[in-house]
Amino acid sequence: MRPEQLLPHRPPFLLVDEVVEIDPGRSAKGYWKLTGEEDFFSGHFPGRPTLPGVLMVESMAQVGAAAALADERYAGSLPLFGGIEKARFRRQVVPGDTLELDVELEQMSSMAGRGRGRATVGGKLACEARLLFVVTRPT
Repeated sequence: MRPEQLLPHRPPFLLVDEVVEIDPGRSAKGYWKLTGEEDFFSGHFPGRPTLPGVLMVESMAQVGAAAALADERYAGSLPLFGGIEKARFRRQVVPGDTLELDVELEQMSSMAGRGRGRATVGGKLACEARLLFVVTRPT
């Protein structure tokens, strides 16, 4: 599924190419193929391009948002970061890598939620974090 079908994000800040599995309100899996043409690689770092860790966390959050927004209780809402806990970065992610994103929503209420995200490359852990978010309703 194209992430734009669920997410309000758009390029250049849409950091998921496809959502490949979704269990509404519970979990989602997706991926982000890094081509090397992304603007941030030119400055992070010249001669040794590396995906910024904060963008790894954001891409996980976007996959988690897709899982939340696929649940009819949250359709049309806007999930916003409420916090990031226990983020750990385990390996460098570089142009040509495909970031495999897996998020499980552990707790959901009408106004907030919490999930656990993992990003891997070729099955090797690149990043993991607990993601907290708040849900804003359309006005």
